[in-house]
Amino acid sequence: MPTTRLTDHFTLEEFTASQTAARLGLVNVPIGEELGNVHRTAEVMEKVRALLGGKPVLVSSGYRSPEVNRAVGGSATSAHMAGLAVDFTVPGFGDPIEICQALAPHLAELGIDQLIHEFNAWVHLGLSLEAPRHMALTIDQAGTRNGFA
Repeated sequence: MPTTRLTDHFTLEEFTASQTAARLGLVNVPIGEELGNVHRTAEVMEKVRALLGGKPVLVSSGYRSPEVNRAVGGSATSAHMAGLAVDFTVPGFGDPIEICQALAPHLAELGIDQLIHEFNAWVHLGLSLEAPRHMALTIDQAGTRNGFA
């Protein structure tokens, strides 16, 4: 199967890869509006990549079908299901907290709804179909709070 390029540095395959989907035999392919949203998210991620010095971005979770989202224990309102969220790391740039701190001044410029430092393991970037809230959050064992810790 040929690779479907979304942007210069991101493919549809990396935005839809899911070990959970593969293991459970679940379809995880965006169509229609969700596919358009995945393109939009990849375009924002190109800007993120540039802001982080052009370092390669490793996507751990992009689009999730509702079935995949349920299987991984995602939020019932997760932007992943609309193709408007991506979880990622940038090992060549730094730890997730450093990535969040570098991107925080650019929330409005990038149109980010939520930038979340999650469990000190990855960064969650969420967009919205509504006006973006420009939220900077930390989620870990202690709960959810504003800012990055």
